[in-house]
Amino acid sequence: MSNNQKYSSHILNDNFWLPFTPNGDFRLDPKLFTQADKFYYQDDAGNRILDGVSGLFTSALGHRRQAISDAIYQQLMTLDYTPSFYRSHPLAFETAKELAKILPPQLDRLFFVNSGSEAIDSALKVALAYQRARKQSSRTLFISRERAYHGVNFGGVALSGLTNNRRQFAGSWPQVVHLRHTWLEENRFQRGQPQSGDYLADDLQRLVELHGAENIAACVIEPIAGSTGVLVPPKGYLERIRLLCDRYDILLIMDEVICGFGRTGKAFASQTFAIRPDIITLAKALTNGTQPMAAVAVDRRIYDCIVNAAGEQEIEFFHGYTWSAHPAACAAALATLRLYQEENTFANGEKLSPYFLDNLFELQGIPIISDIRGFGLLGGIELQPTEKPGQRGYQLQKKLFERGLHLKSTGDTLILAPILSADPAYIDELFSILRQVLSEEK
Repeated sequence: MSNNQKYSSHILNDNFWLPFTPNGDFRLDPKLFTQADKFYYQDDAGNRILDGVSGLFTSALGHRRQAISDAIYQQLMTLDYTPSFYRSHPLAFETAKELAKILPPQLDRLFFVNSGSEAIDSALKVALAYQRARKQSSRTLFISRERAYHGVNFGGVALSGLTNNRRQFAGSWPQVVHLRHTWLEENRFQRGQPQSGDYLADDLQRLVELHGAENIAACVIEPIAGSTGVLVPPKGYLERIRLLCDRYDILLIMDEVICGFGRTGKAFASQTFAIRPDIITLAKALTNGTQPMAAVAVDRRIYDCIVNAAGEQEIEFFHGYTWSAHPAACAAALATLRLYQEENTFANGEKLSPYFLDNLFELQGIPIISDIRGFGLLGGIELQPTEKPGQRGYQLQKKLFERGLHLKSTGDTLILAPILSADPAYIDELFSILRQVLSEEK
C-alpha cells in the first residue's frame, strides 16, 4: 500500500465521480491535495508538491492570496447572491469595466459565465445571433481545427479536434468543419513560433470555396493550442487567418481560456501576436482559480447589432446562467485584476519566460523526448509512446507527483504552465525534478 493509499483510505468513497480521470485507477492509487500556499500544494500525507501548471492554468498569482480570499468573504457577508435576469449588482459593472481596460480596444462588451466551456458555447450563440440580426441567417457553419480543445459542452465538443473528446458524442450540434492542426515534422524542437507552416492557414480558403462564405458564421481558434500539447502558431499563420476572415466577412473567435491573463507576456495572446479577434473567450486565471467564472468579450459593433435588432423592451439575447456575474466571483475577479496590476504580474511572467524556455529546451537530448514546444510561460514536452499511446504520459505524471511536481499530461505530452509570479528558484526546482524523472525513463 502506497503512502497515498494509506492516508487516503478513510477519505475515498464511490460517490464522487472524477472528471477526465480513470476512476478505477485513481482509487487504487489516489492523488489528493489538502492544502496550498504560494507555489506549492500539500498532499494528504503532508508532502509538498510544486505546482508546475498553475493549478490547471488557473492560479497565475500562486495559491492562497489573502486579498482575494478577503474580497470573497466580504462580498458573501454583504450580498451573497443575486440573479442577473432583470437584476444585477454594482460589482458586475465594475468587473466588466476593469476587465475591458486590459482587453483589445472595442472588445469591451462582457458577457459573464462560469467556465471556459460555457464561454465557448455562449460565443457560438453570439455569433449566430449576430448573423441573424444582420440578415445573414444562412451563416450557421463554424470552422475549428484538428487537435483543438474548446471545452466539453456540446458546442465545444463539436469544435473539438481531439478524437477522444468527440468519440462518445458523435453528431453533436453545431455544424463544424476543421482546418488541419499546425504541428509539422520539420518544426520539432523549435523554440517560440515555428518558421514553417503559415500556408496551413490556406485551409480556410479551401473550406470557404467548398462550403461558401455565405454559410460560415465564425472561425474559432486557440492562439496557442494548449490542452493538446502546446502547438505554437507558425509565423504568419494567425495573420493569414485574420486576413481571410476579413476577406469573407467571417467572425474570428479566439479561445484565450488558457492563453489569457499574461501567459504569453501580454494580457492576452491576441495582443502578443498582434491579431485582433472579433470575440474572445476567457476564464481560468480571471479569478486566480478561486471562484468559477468566465467571460465572452465581444466587439461593440457585434453587441450593438444584436441589441439594436430587438424591439422595445424585448430581450435581445435569449441566453444566460443562474450564476452569471455571481457577486462572490466578481469580487474575486476584481481582487485578482488589482493584484495583476499592483504586482506587474504580466511583466514578471514576460521577464521569467526566457529562463523558463532555456531550461525547457535544455531537456532536448533526453532519449524519451521526441519534441519540445514552448512560448511565454507555456511548454509542451512530447514523449516517445510505449505500445499503448498515452500510457507513458499518464504514468509519468503520477511518478512526478510522487517526486513532488504537479504537471498536466495529455496523451504522451507533458504540459507546463508556471505560476506567473514565480522566480528563477521556482524554475530551477521544477526542472530539477523533471529532468531527474525523465532521465530515469527507458
